[in-house]
Amino acid sequence: MSLFRWRLTIGLAAGLFASIALIATLQNIVLGVGLGIAIGALYAVALGVSDTAFAGGIFTAGALGIPCWILVNVVALPFLAGHGAQWDVSGLRSLCPQFVGWVLYGSTLGLLVQTAAKFWGPEPAEPARAKTSTTKVVILGGGFAGMTTAEQLESEFGADLSVSFTLVSEGNALLFTPMLAEVAGGSLEASHISSPLRTSLRRTDVVRGRVSKVDTDKRCVLVSSTHGGTEQEISYDHLVFAVGAVSNYFGNENVRNSSFDFKSLMDAIRIRNHVIDMFERADRETDEARRRQLLTFVIAGGGFAGVELAGAINDFARGILADYPHLQKDDVNVTLVHARDAILPELTPTLGEYARQSMQARGVHFELGRRVVDAGPGKVVLDNREISADTLVWTAGTVPNPLVREAGLNLDKRGAAVVDATLAVTGRNGLWALGDCAAVVDGKTMNPCPPTAQFALREGRVLARNIKAAIEGRELTPFHFDSLGALCVVGHQTACAELNLPWPISKSVRFSGLLAWLMWRGIYVAKLPGLERKVRVLIDWTTELFFPRDIVQTIDLK
Repeated sequence: MSLFRWRLTIGLAAGLFASIALIATLQNIVLGVGLGIAIGALYAVALGVSDTAFAGGIFTAGALGIPCWILVNVVALPFLAGHGAQWDVSGLRSLCPQFVGWVLYGSTLGLLVQTAAKFWGPEPAEPARAKTSTTKVVILGGGFAGMTTAEQLESEFGADLSVSFTLVSEGNALLFTPMLAEVAGGSLEASHISSPLRTSLRRTDVVRGRVSKVDTDKRCVLVSSTHGGTEQEISYDHLVFAVGAVSNYFGNENVRNSSFDFKSLMDAIRIRNHVIDMFERADRETDEARRRQLLTFVIAGGGFAGVELAGAINDFARGILADYPHLQKDDVNVTLVHARDAILPELTPTLGEYARQSMQARGVHFELGRRVVDAGPGKVVLDNREISADTLVWTAGTVPNPLVREAGLNLDKRGAAVVDATLAVTGRNGLWALGDCAAVVDGKTMNPCPPTAQFALREGRVLARNIKAAIEGRELTPFHFDSLGALCVVGHQTACAELNLPWPISKSVRFSGLLAWLMWRGIYVAKLPGLERKVRVLIDWTTELFFPRDIVQTIDLK
């Protein structure tokens, strides 16, 4: 029996037995058994089973019962009965027994599936015999671009062990950056938007370290460990630059030293904990001016990152006010500084203006057409005035990773590696670049491609196919992709969405408000890698509906 058929059989059987809990929960035998079997099959096939993650599988399945309860008992059944979704407190309390039934169903399902995998699962396949690799592909960077390239290379070459893959990354996980602001705002747990690289890559050698030098003459890369020690030399036949971008402070060292960066998971954690620390200090402060200075948070940059972060910090700060009785809502000041006259230049002006008005209605202040020119302890200096603030977060610009310059590649005026339409570095055999560190142009329109995640994902897939074609001596494929649109959440249950519908409709559709917010959450949770991460994020969002913001600091600020 194939592995797929075995998983499907186990899922159907486990779902049937676990549906006893649903029969009592839904008080309908046909509905309970039907849902139990269907969800059981989907769980076993989609998530898979493992005899090495017994407890984890049970907890994951139990957690899966929570979104199922929301979809079925809170939304679907009341809607079919003509009552509408039960979002009010009294309605949700009346559905608590059903909540318990769904969690019990999920836990039982996980227990049965994992037990079957442990005792009656198919024998593991014999590991493939070692084979000397003749071609070495090395990928620098573990973000969307690098990770997608590695995954697609594994898919393209399959069982062909004559080609080896190595991915070098400073971190050991793929960070889902579209949800980074939600971590800073306390809506999501930090680990729930990160996926381990080693778990997703089956035959790629993952090396955690920092690239100290790229020697294109000797065709090797020197990697230093993040914990010190000797450098490791990794030779290559094909080298992929997917090292992304870093913050651009335009040479202002005072701003660099006085501000928080907002690029990594640790940055988001530090920002959240710093906001809590400011509230703790302000709650004991008797001087009104000093108290307002502590609770003034300045975000520089009005693009997607800055707007989403400003909205998240504003919601978080006003949400935890109830825990600090000596503070008033007027003490909190979240200010967004942007050099242009309108925020979100990536969207249409009407959506950008809607976002500004929505955020302003919730208490966010704007300094448009202004720049941060200096910063220091307790102050942020604009080109027209000075703001008393202990917090500055910088999202006002990025520059391609300096590694592409240090490697001696041809660069454009922005400092990005110049590549042709096939993503090959011009004038350098075996070198490729994509994502934020490359000046990628569309092979069809010859327009520059924006440094966004949706483009990086498609670039990675095309690049993997082109590397295989280059190894096999075939013609390379130019990169082409039409943007699907853009989404930006601007605050509590409010977002902006601009979707580009494909041919034959070929038009843009714009949404805003609650519908766009639901669309944002639905689309991004669907794109989040791994079912387990999806379930954990859904649980976080569900918990946020019923409980106040958590003010526990997760790291020591000192």
